[in-house]
Amino acid sequence: MLGYILHRILIMIPTLILISVISFIVIELPPGDMASAFLASIEDQREDLREESMAELDALRARLGLDQPAYKRYFSWAWRFIHGDFGHSYVWKKPVRELLKGRIELTVLISLCTFIIGTLITWPIGLGMSVRQYSWFDNTFSFIAFIMMAIPPFLIALVLMYLSYQWWDIMPGGLYSDEYLDAEWSIGKFLDLLAHLWMPLVILVLGSIGGGVRVIRANMLDEMRMPYVTTARAKGLSELRLILKYPLRMAANPFVCSIGWMLPGLVGGEIIVSLVLGIPTTGPILLEGIMNQDMQLAGAIIMILAALTVIGTLISDILLAMLDPRIRYT
Repeated sequence: MLGYILHRILIMIPTLILISVISFIVIELPPGDMASAFLASIEDQREDLREESMAELDALRARLGLDQPAYKRYFSWAWRFIHGDFGHSYVWKKPVRELLKGRIELTVLISLCTFIIGTLITWPIGLGMSVRQYSWFDNTFSFIAFIMMAIPPFLIALVLMYLSYQWWDIMPGGLYSDEYLDAEWSIGKFLDLLAHLWMPLVILVLGSIGGGVRVIRANMLDEMRMPYVTTARAKGLSELRLILKYPLRMAANPFVCSIGWMLPGLVGGEIIVSLVLGIPTTGPILLEGIMNQDMQLAGAIIMILAALTVIGTLISDILLAMLDPRIRYT
């Protein structure tokens, strides 16, 4: 088991290096550089700088190290990134680290809550559908799952925003009411956070459990037809113990594999939902950075999410090895 974990960690290191190279290429890909874009934004505000543009541009490039070769710029960028310096956003005129402060934590919080709630809902339903195949329970929840898969999450967001305002008199959008935006932490602010946080959680959970239920049902049905299940029944093992000990563990393999791409998948899927609800996560600011060609910001977010994906994949590999001994021996 220890050798398997060390092997996965050794694979993770070159993967992160390759991802960092790709992220740096994304930053360097657009024409021009951060210095020219920053100076152009200043020129738009002050016409008297146009005559001094070239001198200002050369000085700014030398100060930022943009006059060095690409490989030196990469190592300098990677070293600063490791130490928490993610670059400077010329659109927001502030360091990327300040822009992402609180957004990464909120994105991870929403991801974990969505995963936990979705797991607690999908597994019992998917298990019941597979055990009672073609029953009224299976047919009803299959129909509901298909409906959930067909409805886009942003449409659910719009409906919930309307209902929350009409029925509960809660102004939708954001995470806090206006009176709690800059207030100190208190019971009232915590309750106000819960009053706003439930909506994105419900939307994202409803958008994920439809496909999750179908996957669990299909995996369980495949495992229930395996010869080892017939052998266990022939030995007199009770049905409940049989299901929990054998097919359920094997059916969980694809579900555990999804932990690695849970966070970037959620960030990619929740961009529109966050824009509709006004939630300050990484999705909207990533979209805005790409649209404005703020590549320092976009590259930093891509690198952070990719690193979290690799770490999540390592965790899922370890969980799979603990769940299925065949994987670690292979």
